[in-house]
Amino acid sequence: MAKSDVAKERFFNLPVIVLISLSFMLGMSEFIVVGILPDIAAGLKVSEVTVGNLVSLFAFVYAPVTPLGSALSARFPRFATHLTLVGVFLIGNVLCAFASNYGVLVVARILIALVSGTLVAIAMTYAPDVTTEQYRTKFIAWVFSGFSIASVVGVPVGTWVANTFGWRWAFHLVNVLTVVLIVLMVMVLPRNSRIVKIGFLPQFRLFFDRRIQFGVLAVVFGAAASYVFYTYLTPIMRDEVHVPEQYLSVGLVIFGAACLWSNLYGGKFADRGRGVEPLTHIRPIYCAHAVLMASLIVTHWVPVYGALLLVVLGMFMYLQNSASQVLYMDVASQSHPGSLNLAASLNSMSFNIGIALGSAVGGLVNTHLGLMWLGPAGAIFLLCAVGTTTLLRPFVARERDFYAKQHA
Repeated sequence: MAKSDVAKERFFNLPVIVLISLSFMLGMSEFIVVGILPDIAAGLKVSEVTVGNLVSLFAFVYAPVTPLGSALSARFPRFATHLTLVGVFLIGNVLCAFASNYGVLVVARILIALVSGTLVAIAMTYAPDVTTEQYRTKFIAWVFSGFSIASVVGVPVGTWVANTFGWRWAFHLVNVLTVVLIVLMVMVLPRNSRIVKIGFLPQFRLFFDRRIQFGVLAVVFGAAASYVFYTYLTPIMRDEVHVPEQYLSVGLVIFGAACLWSNLYGGKFADRGRGVEPLTHIRPIYCAHAVLMASLIVTHWVPVYGALLLVVLGMFMYLQNSASQVLYMDVASQSHPGSLNLAASLNSMSFNIGIALGSAVGGLVNTHLGLMWLGPAGAIFLLCAVGTTTLLRPFVARERDFYAKQHA
């Protein structure tokens, strides 16, 4: 057995750890602004609302650019493209660290958003090269979990660094860790490539596949449901659950740990079949999630229930991620093999569209109805996800036949 094959038999080999670490760095860079928002506002002499706009700007750029960048990246050698985009990511964070004014910071955040989604998509395409088929869904779950680990560990550490040494040092920390990561990428990642033979535009035929359309919609609705309330998690904890100010950070860490569990456990659902089947198994999860989300209104009168409920909602938040990624990758492999990089980007794209939609709806609900109505609004999105996954069920039998013939 070759040395590379022996390494693949162990799940946590060096290439896998490097790819998970890359997700961690992307997540830390994306989320760090939330943790140090007041420090940036004071340092650049702008309002907190102005700095807060960087979060929505990031999602606004990230969502449409990710599939375009992923489709384009498929036409070039994978490793060289991957390394180049990490270099752009590093330049963006260096600009953040040395930003002399808000305008420079906006340019830097746009630069980071332009490459982040494509970097996740490329990382997904390494699965058959760095691990075995047995660990495929576990690999997907752990790559996504890098973002959750960043919210649980990276952001609090970055916030502490900002509070202790100044907000620019939070970005310096990201930069130093990124340089270390680049060195490790050069040392351990495989160099082989699967350059697509079809043109740029033909890759987008993938979007005409009904299975892809329903899968994208399910993720958009699922993400929107969570971000209706997640956008206002701190005010909910403070004003509805009545968590004292000094314990809000502890509450956020506990919620982040629940989200990390959600990402990792989601891999188990992704193991239940191939193609569209794993996502159809999420339908009862969406139903239960909708009931729990609607009950968030009770928090106004029973704060203790609200505290427990928020943890449970965190545990539901990312259960769909691995199952939807399996859908995109398997459907592309079956019917659109030239669109694998594009397929790998769809979860990031869909989730960020959901973030933008959920945050916007959450803002309207909070303004006109109040915090207590955020849960019922999120439940409506989850019912839409239930309907979408129901529409996927007729495809299950056909795909089972397809995979049975393949293994015959």
